[in-house]
Amino acid sequence: MGRCPQGYFPVEVRRSYDGRHTRVPTGSGACESPHPGRVHGAAGGSTGLTIEAVTDARETYKILDLALRIGEILLSSGAGAADVTATMLGITHHYGLRNADVDVTFTLLRMSYQDDPDEMPVLLTRNISQRDIDYDDLTRTHHLVTDVLEDRVTVTEARARVARVNSTGHWLPRWSVVAGSGVVGGGIALILGGGVVVTAVATLAAVAITVLTRIMNRQRWPMFYQQIAGGLTATVLALATASLDLGVDISLVITASIVLLLSGIGFMGAIQDALSGFYLTAGARIIEAMLATAGLIAGVSAGLALAPVFGVNLTYVRPGETGLAEVPLVLAGAIVSASAFALTCYAPLRSIPAIAMTTLLGHLVFLSVRDPDVAMPWAAACAAIVIGLVSYTVAERVGVPPLVVVVPALVPMLPGLLIYRGLSSMSANDALGILQLSAAAATTIALAAGVILGEYVAQPLKRNARRIEGRLAGPRMVGVMHGHLSRRSRSRAG
Repeated sequence: MGRCPQGYFPVEVRRSYDGRHTRVPTGSGACESPHPGRVHGAAGGSTGLTIEAVTDARETYKILDLALRIGEILLSSGAGAADVTATMLGITHHYGLRNADVDVTFTLLRMSYQDDPDEMPVLLTRNISQRDIDYDDLTRTHHLVTDVLEDRVTVTEARARVARVNSTGHWLPRWSVVAGSGVVGGGIALILGGGVVVTAVATLAAVAITVLTRIMNRQRWPMFYQQIAGGLTATVLALATASLDLGVDISLVITASIVLLLSGIGFMGAIQDALSGFYLTAGARIIEAMLATAGLIAGVSAGLALAPVFGVNLTYVRPGETGLAEVPLVLAGAIVSASAFALTCYAPLRSIPAIAMTTLLGHLVFLSVRDPDVAMPWAAACAAIVIGLVSYTVAERVGVPPLVVVVPALVPMLPGLLIYRGLSSMSANDALGILQLSAAAATTIALAAGVILGEYVAQPLKRNARRIEGRLAGPRMVGVMHGHLSRRSRSRAG
């Protein structure tokens, strides 16, 4: 008679008359560990295969609930639909739910599992009602997923850790995040070539807009109206500065003040989801980005209508029409704005040096390739490849998922201004807006595709490690990473 491996005991799974499954200790059954549902082949022979089966409805509910709660944290923290789907499938697959069904949309997560065709499936859903990006929660959840896949925690322990992540507050106080938003605005002003006055006004506008949008968010105002209020506030501050006759460019002041409200991140997330095959989620993200930009245009237009009150002439005012500063200012502004943006998203402090280094390298490539007389997609693609390549290396060293490094490093290059110009021109019946929107789309596709290509270069895919991930295109920036499943299989086989 064969013997079970250490930590396993022989059992036989029997089904009673009422359809319930029970495990009965035997002398020659399958070898089961103390973890629910984990079977190690037969005690009477060595098959070399690992078989997992979860048949208890209560255990199935716990596993699906764990996967849904982890997916909720990832999606609300800015992870792509492909990352969320791969992570949820990886968790359920690991705990024995081999053919779980996952549906990820922009506002809803759904997961179901049917153990037997003659039984009712277990179906759970969760609504994604908030979009607070917290990279610290994202990092803790990423580490939890790693612990789950490496058998360091049980289902009960994993659910308790997820509950702690959801119940604990942000590690930074609110005032520091508001101040960080001001630093982001000042850094963008440096990139656009703003002087001391423009940078100061952009910083003040970013702080005022952040406070205003937080107040409106607590009162459940839709994002469209928050964007209108933010655009109006930025424009009024710019007009007030122009009325002081300080010799500043009004267009530059307005542009630097509204950059914080531009929807470049949402647009790039939509393109990434589309490249990964999640077209429904991508469409929802694009609609949200367009509505946010439309609200910003409405707010800026309303503010410009108040120009006579401030005695400002708008003859040569063209918000969004501006270029880049000198190379040292662009690099300094990019590093400052990327690092500050990471802090406003509650990124762990240990990740800031990695973000700064990645941003510097990416922008050096961008400025080296960029030709002022040619569209910027090729330069953006080259920079994104470098950012994707570097981020997957440095993120592991500082203990954060690559998403925490990638997104802040790309923020200074996002084509939010192009989107603004395009929609603004189209609202004025100018056909040039179509070309500008096309350029924005090309640049965003270049950024998203470049990051994906950088991941493929940094971590060559192993064909035998992609049984689950093989159906999902694109990089894994958080959650289940390439190679997790293969490491697990190799450790058990040994």
